[in-house]
Amino acid sequence: MKIAVMGVGGVGGYYGSLLAKHYAESRDVEIIFIARGRHLEAIRTNGLKMLSQKGEFTVRPALATDNPVECGPVDILLLCTKGYDLEDSARLVSPCVGENTVVISLLNGVNNPERLRTFLHEGKILNGCVYLSVHILRPGVIQQIGGSGKLFFGGESDLPVDGKGIENILRAADIDAEYSRDIAGIVWEKYIFICPFASATTFLDRTIQGVLDHGEGKALFEGLLGEVIHIAERQGVHLPENIRKMTIDKAFTFPYETKTSMHKDFEDGKKTEIDTFTGYIVKAARKQGVSIPHHERVYKALKGRLQA
Repeated sequence: MKIAVMGVGGVGGYYGSLLAKHYAESRDVEIIFIARGRHLEAIRTNGLKMLSQKGEFTVRPALATDNPVECGPVDILLLCTKGYDLEDSARLVSPCVGENTVVISLLNGVNNPERLRTFLHEGKILNGCVYLSVHILRPGVIQQIGGSGKLFFGGESDLPVDGKGIENILRAADIDAEYSRDIAGIVWEKYIFICPFASATTFLDRTIQGVLDHGEGKALFEGLLGEVIHIAERQGVHLPENIRKMTIDKAFTFPYETKTSMHKDFEDGKKTEIDTFTGYIVKAARKQGVSIPHHERVYKALKGRLQA
C-alpha cells in the first residue's frame, strides 16, 4: 500500500510524520512526502523533525519528492495544502491518482471535493477537517502549537470506500482519525467557527477573544456568524441547535493572545485564504440571492488592503 501526503507543511507534516514513524519498518505500507523548496531539501538531507505533544522525533519517508510522477498511483492521498493552492496542487498530484485512489481533502473550506473533481478525473474524493495548530518552524522542522490533532473524514453514503479500513490504518499510526457519513455537518461546524473569526480578527486587527471583548467587535462577529449559519442552512446542512453558543464557548478555550491564521498571514504579508472564508460566503450568498451585509463590508475592506 502506498500513502502519499501532498503538502508536508503544518498539517501534512504532522500527520505525515506520524505515518512515517509507525510504518518505517513496514514491508506493506510505503509513506511518500510530496513537498518543495528548502523544506523538501531539508527532509531529503536530515529527515522531517516533529516537535509535538506526542514527543520529538525525526522520520524519513520511503520517498520525498516534488515530482508526483515518481510516485505512480497511490492507494491513499492526504491533500494538505492551502485552499488557494488547491487547483495547482490537484494538477500537480494527478499522476498519483488512479481509479481506486482515495483522496482525502484536509484543506480549510467546505467545497473542496467539488473543486477537486474539476481537476481529478479519477479517484474517490472524500472531505475532511482537522483540529490542529502546527507550522513549519524552519525547513525540515514542524512544531505543534496546539489542538487535539483530531482528524475527521468521510464522503457520500454511496461512495464505495472502506472508510473504517482507512480509519484503522490512520489510528494504527497514533492518529486520532474518525470516519463519518455526516462529514458535511462536521466540516461546516468547524467552518462556522473559523470563518467569522478569521474575517473579524483580520478586519479589526484583534485576537479571537479580543474581538468578543470589544463592543463593535462582538456585534460584527455575531453578524458574521449569523450570516455563515444562514448560508449553511440554505445549503441543507444540519447543524446543532446550539451552534451559536458552541461557537462562542469554543473561542474561550483558546489563550487570549490566539490569532487566526488568516489574521497572521495578513500581518506577515503572505498569501491569505480570504477567498476560502469571507469570499466564499459572499459568492455563495450572491448565488442564493441572500443579503449578507457584514461579509460584503469586510470582504470589500480586506480586498482593498490586499490591493493597496
